[in-house]
Amino acid sequence: MSIQSCVTIINEWDIVAARQLGRNVAKELGFGTVDQARITTAISELARNIYLYAGKGQICIDKLYEDGKEGLRINAADNGPGISDIRQVMEDGFSTSGGLGAGLPGVKRLMDQFEIESSPGNGTQIKATKWLR
Repeated sequence: MSIQSCVTIINEWDIVAARQLGRNVAKELGFGTVDQARITTAISELARNIYLYAGKGQICIDKLYEDGKEGLRINAADNGPGISDIRQVMEDGFSTSGGLGAGLPGVKRLMDQFEIESSPGNGTQIKATKWLR
């Protein structure tokens, strides 16, 4: 079972709103301040990617209750140009924006589970999950 809240990403203020939503949900679930920071950092990276590369998309936060565990899942989705080489963008240091390249590999490290689906012309969907310890 999950309860979902979403923020549409169109401008930079929406990135801030998505971060705040994630922090609030993480706090409600009982995540500590370190995990709250990890979650909001992951949301920032995902929302910024939507803003920079797709122009528009959505960040949804699910509260998860599975097999006696509680957690939070970030769903990042867009209908942008997609990613032609997922393996390449998952390499540390790879960047198309001139940034540090911590983006998607950083999100994967910050969260407990990470899934990405993308293809050129069909957008990108990313699910990143953090479980309450």
